[in-house]
Amino acid sequence: MTREELARLFSGERFIVPMRAKNKEEVLEELVDTFVREGLIRNRAIVLEMLHKRESLGSTGIGKGVAIPHGRSTAVPDVSIAFGRSAQPIDFDSIDGKPAQLFFMVLAPPQELNSRYLPALGRLVELVNESKNRKRLLAAGSFAEFVAVIKGEE
Repeated sequence: MTREELARLFSGERFIVPMRAKNKEEVLEELVDTFVREGLIRNRAIVLEMLHKRESLGSTGIGKGVAIPHGRSTAVPDVSIAFGRSAQPIDFDSIDGKPAQLFFMVLAPPQELNSRYLPALGRLVELVNESKNRKRLLAAGSFAEFVAVIKGEE
């Protein structure tokens, strides 16, 4: 998956800067609600339950201030991603023990024709693994600036 293809999975309606959430549960709810408002999720409760089950297996806080809660659900028609950035770091039970500020929620149906779910997760991890990208995502003030970072534009 190219960075251009990854960028197409986001939308301005699922871009929250700054987030209102103050804890992990509120992060999950606030990001899920962006999908609900956009009409992409048919059942909010089912998606939240799926995300809680996923988090119970191990936190999706990947460290370096980033969390990527994700999962598959029949309530989701297609692969899509929401992004949120909190003004203050939030404890997300991350693997490095440090709080997160950058949150990417990746949702997908159980089966998909184009198999974009795992490539999207992999590309996201690669992208946020670079310090310069994390810094630019922390500074992005608009959806256009955010998308430029995702696309790799300078």
